[in-house]
Amino acid sequence: MEVSEGIEIIRGDPRRALIKLSGPLIVAMLLTSIYNLVDAVWVAGLGGEALAAIGFVTPIYMILVGLSNGLGAGAASSVSRCLGAGDEEGMNNSASHTIIITLAVSIILTVIIEILLRDTLIALGAAGALKPAMEYGSVVFAGTLFTLFPGAAYGILRSEGDARRPMYAMGLSAVLNMVLDPILIYTAGWGIAGAAWATVISQLLVSVLILFWFLSGRTFTSIGLSHFRADRGVAWSILSVTIPGSAEFLVMSLVTALLNWILTSVAGTSAVAVYSAGWRIVMLAIVPVISVATALVSVSGVAYGSRNFRNLEVAHGYSIRLGLLIAGATAALTFVLAPWIAWIFSYSQASSHLAPRITGFLRVICLFYIFLPPGIMSGSIFQGAGRGMTSLMLSVIRQVLLVAVFAYLLAVTLGLGEAGVWWGVVAGDIGGSLVAYLWARLFIGRLRRYAA
Repeated sequence: MEVSEGIEIIRGDPRRALIKLSGPLIVAMLLTSIYNLVDAVWVAGLGGEALAAIGFVTPIYMILVGLSNGLGAGAASSVSRCLGAGDEEGMNNSASHTIIITLAVSIILTVIIEILLRDTLIALGAAGALKPAMEYGSVVFAGTLFTLFPGAAYGILRSEGDARRPMYAMGLSAVLNMVLDPILIYTAGWGIAGAAWATVISQLLVSVLILFWFLSGRTFTSIGLSHFRADRGVAWSILSVTIPGSAEFLVMSLVTALLNWILTSVAGTSAVAVYSAGWRIVMLAIVPVISVATALVSVSGVAYGSRNFRNLEVAHGYSIRLGLLIAGATAALTFVLAPWIAWIFSYSQASSHLAPRITGFLRVICLFYIFLPPGIMSGSIFQGAGRGMTSLMLSVIRQVLLVAVFAYLLAVTLGLGEAGVWWGVVAGDIGGSLVAYLWARLFIGRLRRYAA
């Protein structure tokens, strides 16, 4: 897809734009999720302790992933609103602000995380798997810049209707990771640290490729000091979505840590290994829905920037219907294939005992897929419109007020153990999605009435 075609598509029919943008995103994110799955499979060969170590590092890493996605959402929202308003100079300035913000945040976070990593892991309950968790985390977090930069850049590219370059870059990163994993973990004998190095190296190479695209004039949007005009308003247009969007992942990270604590309390460290392995399947299964939601940020941003609120409503409804269709199919596949999926995490003698518990997890959690689309699409509508705080509030309601509370009540208060945690996640998702959907409908309705 040529850049000019991308601009035409994102300004046109929102249904066509969602299909065109989400298609390459689905491919790219599937490859990334497959890598995450393959990574867990290779690490599982080192034993349950190594798999649990990644589970304890995950809440911290989710903060970086969330910040990367938040920067991408902030860039997509700000740049696409400029595009909708026909402000090309504003697009370039917003993009350049995004890159500078990303660089500054990366430096600060790298220092803070590396200093506090050991104490943080202990606080998260990782004392029983501290050594492998430190080996993995200290390497991964040293490459914070290469975790954050691609996500921010993808947001800029999506805002101009270019979903193919993010697909190529994300696909390349995933393939490199999958190739390097067995080489560095087993052939080089680096163990769990090898998995971390595979991640950092692949992200570094992809960051170089993306930077080349921007600096060589292969994108519609330009970045650089020549396009940068320091402006608090522009910075805030990005951060007003980035901060709440990132905070959503922080909330998710904190809830994951809380769930890990509940699981450790009621079923031991092995329950965390089950959750860590099974959740990778969940993230793979919901990739198409997340891809549609990610594309929706740019599509809704253009509609909002051009004050075409009818397109905003169409995009919201169509994205939910598309998401529900996909989620129903993936939920059915997960339920049927659960025993075979569980086997890939239990092929070694050290992890064989996890198979029936992973199967049980998957057959409950697949219900989570079905109720996800109304909530996540509604959040994207608010992000595209620059209402990041509203999206954050909806995430807090779902994750903290509903998921965490239900998980504790079912697992601890009612004594259902680790199964109570799985059902708590499902119950919280149902309630949170309903609230988000109704809130978004009211928001769009008000916009259309005031514009009439």
